[in-house]
Amino acid sequence: MSRRPTILLAIGALAVAGLGLRDWPMRTDRAVAFADRPLAAYGLTLTASGPASFRLLPFPSVSLGEVRIADASGPILIDNAHLTADIDPVGLATGRSPIGGLRFEGGRLSAERTAWASPLTRIREGVGIGQRPPRVTVSGADVGAGDEVRGLELDIAWPFWSGSVAATARLTWRGVPARLSLSRLRPSDLIDGHGSPFVAEATWPGGGLSLDGTALLPAEAAGSPSLSGRARFETTSLPETLAWLGWDAPLAPLTSAFSLEGAFEAQGRVVSWPILRIGTGSTAMEGAGAFSLGSGDAPRLSVQATLAADRLDLAPLAGALVKLFADGRAPVALAPLSRGDLDLRMSASEGQVGPLVLGDLAASVLVRDAAVEVAVNRARLKDGVLKGRLTLARGADPAETEMKAQGGLDQVDLGGLMSDLGGSRWVTGPLQGQFTLESHGKDVASLVAGIGGKASVSIEGGALSGLDLSDVIHRNGGLAPGALARRNGRTGFDKAMIAMRFADGIGEITEADLRGAGVAATLRGQLSLPGQRLDMMALLAPRPSLDGARTVRIAIAGPWDALTTEAQRGDAEDPAGQTSTFARMRGILQVPAALGLPVDIRAYAP
Repeated sequence: MSRRPTILLAIGALAVAGLGLRDWPMRTDRAVAFADRPLAAYGLTLTASGPASFRLLPFPSVSLGEVRIADASGPILIDNAHLTADIDPVGLATGRSPIGGLRFEGGRLSAERTAWASPLTRIREGVGIGQRPPRVTVSGADVGAGDEVRGLELDIAWPFWSGSVAATARLTWRGVPARLSLSRLRPSDLIDGHGSPFVAEATWPGGGLSLDGTALLPAEAAGSPSLSGRARFETTSLPETLAWLGWDAPLAPLTSAFSLEGAFEAQGRVVSWPILRIGTGSTAMEGAGAFSLGSGDAPRLSVQATLAADRLDLAPLAGALVKLFADGRAPVALAPLSRGDLDLRMSASEGQVGPLVLGDLAASVLVRDAAVEVAVNRARLKDGVLKGRLTLARGADPAETEMKAQGGLDQVDLGGLMSDLGGSRWVTGPLQGQFTLESHGKDVASLVAGIGGKASVSIEGGALSGLDLSDVIHRNGGLAPGALARRNGRTGFDKAMIAMRFADGIGEITEADLRGAGVAATLRGQLSLPGQRLDMMALLAPRPSLDGARTVRIAIAGPWDALTTEAQRGDAEDPAGQTSTFARMRGILQVPAALGLPVDIRAYAP
């Protein structure tokens, strides 16, 4: 068989293919009239100032340069883009839209929501549905001035043989790459007033959001759609994600990794969560809540939730507060913490802050524009009960914060508490106490320096371990030699208490005494919070009082990290009778080494 016909056929095919792949010039007005058909049904007009061409392969298409699409009322929706309109031979033959797809390359899309209102309303009313292009794609476009959205890649597919729309988008929003997707949405059902299923997802390097539910359009065109279903949101850093989105949330600076999932119902700017699960760090809480977003250009987020957890890890929050108060120059303005409203009620079988374990915890957090309130309404602590409330309010100067704190302890096992905190059980007994403090300032240092109020603690039926105060008096301020004697030392007491009154950061002891079977002790002096310094005097005397017995005085003074103690025996009017020893305490309230007390005893307050 001769190869000549085959060669000629191949050459002819290549020639036809070459001609089919070539762009053939055509009149711009005719190309505009053809490509404008599916747009006119939505009240849109197409103009082009660039060249027009026609291509046969791989699919018949018409191309236009420097295209502009505007609404009939005037707003420009797409500008300076290159448009390719694919011709659908089947649609052309059956009377459907002859355009099988619109492809926009480059250009700029309007960022004004009002500009898109008119065509979206026509779509909702079902206008031009029969003339819609089955596919619309956008590539390499910017939105508005490109300050927020750049490099938009959008693909919307709604084939004639399917009732569902599928859309995907890739873009760079505020410098962060993101991907969006939508599927299973049935626009015809929405237009007919029925609900439509949908699946939506958004992902970015720091997290993601997914929705799976049902959408329903409102009866009024100006209303917002109703959404319901299940949602999941997660982020590795909530403050960074909120800053990227341009939103604010109450207490956001105190959080890090965050997740939220559950059943939701959304109507306009209000989202209710009848089933809600929130994760922060290693803590998972379940309950119900509602979010609402105010109106305006900078809407304020309002959150209400009631949550419960088996175990609540408070260490990240405590760590953030410790970090804040470690720097005296750190501002305490409420603005960063109160950018939104919060009404949160929490309960947990167990709450933990480092080694400290709280049982049956019930707490609340209330945030408003000018105030933050944190309350521990009830918590079990070492066989006792703990309660407390901290209120921060904006002062007359917006940069200044007013603080009020109050709380109390009842029947807390002090020895067990000290052991949990890593210390020695050098004092045991049921601890009771209460405090009421207040202050104001622009930074941590001024807040501490302005503290005023009162505090008191007491122990009934307790004991000091490793220390026999009666023997200390008998030995004129010293201890029996030998580790065994010190280890077996013990001072039982019926009651020990101390009460202090604070003013300008200085705590003055108003009353402090200890009463045991063979010893009585009192304490006087003051504590400086701004200067982190103690100046106190402990007075020890035998009980019952003996004739001729002299009081042993122990002075404790100096900065917290380098306290100096002086043990004295005698009266101030009898210098010859004084015997003094000096020692430096290596930590805050550490026991005087001159008295020979065990080095692991961390405090001395008879």
